Amino acid sequence: MTYIGIDIGKSSFVAAYPTVSGYRTRTYPNTVKGIRSFIGSLCVSEHHCVMEATGNYGFLLLYLLDRQGIAASMVNPKQIKHFSRMMMTVTKTDTKDACLIAMYGVKMNPPAYKMPSESLMLLKQKKTIIRQLKKQLTASRNLKCSLVVLPFQDRNGMKALDKTISFLAAQIKALESELADLASSEFDRQLRLLTSIKGIGITLATALIVATGAFACFDNAKQVSRFIGICPTYQQSGTSVYVKGGINRNGDANLRSLLYVASWSALRGNSACKECYERLKANGKPSKVALIAVANKLVRQAFAVIKSDTPYVDGFISSHQLK
Repeated sequence: MTYIGIDIGKSSFVAAYPTVSGYRTRTYPNTVKGIRSFIGSLCVSEHHCVMEATGNYGFLLLYLLDRQGIAASMVNPKQIKHFSRMMMTVTKTDTKDACLIAMYGVKMNPPAYKMPSESLMLLKQKKTIIRQLKKQLTASRNLKCSLVVLPFQDRNGMKALDKTISFLAAQIKALESELADLASSEFDRQLRLLTSIKGIGITLATALIVATGAFACFDNAKQVSRFIGICPTYQQSGTSVYVKGGINRNGDANLRSLLYVASWSALRGNSACKECYERLKANGKPSKVALIAVANKLVRQAFAVIKSDTPYVDGFISSHQLK
């Protein structure tokens, strides 16, 4: 397999092709025409493209590569950054980065990216737009609160601000309704399975489906926890260094917040989560640490019900645990 490293930019991307003496690079426009020209230089069975996860700018390329049956990997930029340090590189340019990404592909053999369904991509777009509109709504409301305390206000300015707040609130409500309808129509079975878990509501269930692709790309629950960013970190070296750090925080911060809030309600109705929390508190663990453990427990329960296609039964004990 020949690995092609790709450094993505907004208007163009640089591809690094391996040669006998190293790498040759070529720059293509980040447009449909430019991507088709790049794909024309590849062989379906021989080439594997590797690129960093750079938001939306690389997704068109990834989508068209998938349509042509060419394997492609989406790599976390932190992995490329640490690989660059390991290779002791001192120069950072688009062409050097493309070559470095190609080298990473050769050394690490990253797995091919699994393209999500069209409905899942639409869900992600709606969720992103709603999140940004909510930020704008909060900023507008905060601005209004800071202006109403003044001895006098600009009447036209305040009217414009009120209209903006009303418009944003209406748009958010409409998009959230569309999001709920789309999620229910496309992932009705998964939503019913996830919401059978005490502590997981429709909002968190939808967020889990959108973020993980209904867990289709994961082999176990620990991978999901690492992806979300709620896995505890450790440092150990010899006999003198043993540090228990915080969570890894690599994934979606909004999803982590939803899981943390859900862990509170899980303590009231989810016996496994309640037992986990009480056991950790009895061992002297801080409340935050115990709640993070409960959030991880919810992730494991969510992964189990989706993979087994069976609703959650509170208090159920597997026969394997009794042996």
